[in-house]
Amino acid sequence: MIILGIILLVIGFVTGISILWTIGIVLAVIGAVLFLLGSLGHGAFGRRHYW
Repeated sequence: MIILGIILLVIGFVTGISILWTIGIVLAVIGAVLFLLGSLGHGAFGRRHYW
């Protein structure tokens, strides 16, 4: 999810499409939070780890 967010950020920045930029930021932040929760050992949404 983090990688997809970064890809959308780059595409949105290059093409100037603001909705891709916004979606990229949201996906990158959600992916980072889920990655942090999984690495700390906390379960998120019924899963013990998030890859």
